Amino acid sequence: FCPMAAPGKVAAFRLPPLPTIGEIIRLFRLKALKQLSQNFLLDLRLTDKIVKQAGELKNAHVCEVGPGPGGITRSILSAGVEQLLLIEKDARFIPGLEMLSEAAPGKVRIVHGDILTYKMEKAFPKHLKKNWEDEPPDIHIIGNLPFSVSTPLIIKWLENVSKRDGPFIYGRTQMTLTFQKEVGERLTANPGSSQRSRLSIMAQHLCTVENCFVIPGQAFVPKPEVDVAVVHFTPLVQPKIQQPFELVEKVVQSVFQFRRKYCFRGIETLFPENGRLKRTEQLMMTANVDPTLRPFQLSMSQFRNLCNVYRKMCDEDPSLFVFNYREELRQKKTTRSLLESAGQPGQTEEENQL
Repeated sequence: FCPMAAPGKVAAFRLPPLPTIGEIIRLFRLKALKQLSQNFLLDLRLTDKIVKQAGELKNAHVCEVGPGPGGITRSILSAGVEQLLLIEKDARFIPGLEMLSEAAPGKVRIVHGDILTYKMEKAFPKHLKKNWEDEPPDIHIIGNLPFSVSTPLIIKWLENVSKRDGPFIYGRTQMTLTFQKEVGERLTANPGSSQRSRLSIMAQHLCTVENCFVIPGQAFVPKPEVDVAVVHFTPLVQPKIQQPFELVEKVVQSVFQFRRKYCFRGIETLFPENGRLKRTEQLMMTANVDPTLRPFQLSMSQFRNLCNVYRKMCDEDPSLFVFNYREELRQKKTTRSLLESAGQPGQTEEENQL
């Protein structure tokens, strides 16, 4: 349904009258499943506000992740998008989404599948592709994500950004996603913040990350125990750490292994026990990082230095990168358990902590 347009102007798209989201939920007897951490957002003013954070969507191609009963879906369609791809894992929501598809002929494609395994390399038309250095393509990912999937999914997509594949094969595709408020704070935390974490570094070295606004928990049905943050990501033209994703992730994970201790304590876990202290000192001195800083105090440039120096050390000794500290601990624990019958002590404090 399109109202008559003024001469010379393109008519704005308007959805025809539809049942409310609440009526859709009752009509199809939908119920949020706790085991899937589902929460419905029924207030269309809030769904409009989420979609507005994505930027200009007129004639854009959008992928919505986990549309559920279709609240955000309506707001996306009302923004005048060219095409909307809906990826929904829960088959119970498909009939309600098909109703929306019929109300917007030719605009909606529904995929019953899991976003964690769905191949997005062919999700959009080839002509939308842009060079990485260009402005972002007219492609957006939007989603009110279940809490259980939000962190593994953003890590997967950050790896895609790093490798310029998946949904980023088209260029610097923008994302507007929801997270638990605490996760949103971690994604955007600055050095020195108590929320600074592995997620902060992995996200900020690859993207401009903006914590747009917070939705109170009571806006959702059922009400979650936490508030929800809406976070917008735009991939950077140049990552702040120009090393492979796996290497950056290993260094960052190691540093934050003991977040309350001095950072050298986590960096030690990058190296085998034989020569650990010497190599840790070499890495920190060459990277010019104060070993008595806490992990959350390190700046992005300090993480970049650590990754660059660690890369050189791995190039000189390829066995370094495949070293696994936890595996070394497991082997030590197995050896110790064989000796315990002889009165040897049990687990060390670091084994308990890990």
